[in-house]
Amino acid sequence: MKGSICHIEIPADNLGALQGFYHNLFEWDFEKITGDIEYYNVKHGEEKPMGGMMARMSPDQKPTYYVCVDSSEEAVRKAKETGGTIIVPRTPVKGTGWYAVFMDPQKNPFGVWESDEKAA
Repeated sequence: MKGSICHIEIPADNLGALQGFYHNLFEWDFEKITGDIEYYNVKHGEEKPMGGMMARMSPDQKPTYYVCVDSSEEAVRKAKETGGTIIVPRTPVKGTGWYAVFMDPQKNPFGVWESDEKAA
């Protein structure tokens, strides 16, 4: 299975302050998405967002990169087989796609993303 890094998620203790930091540093803008959690897409002048920002959900939460894959189901299966630990199981993002989050064998977090407009 091939994949490339396509998204990074940045946790924040203070969303407004951290958004201001990245805006001043890289001229990024932020757009709130609809949904149950406070989540912002990073707007960096390209058509698609390259990342997101959300409130930190646990004190040890670190930035997580996501790899775009053709099949998140296959990625979950292969991650288990090769020593990865599932943190967040394959989960739909309604009308957008599927994601899952893992720990690699050396405790580094990463996720996979599968675009799928039929996800429910």
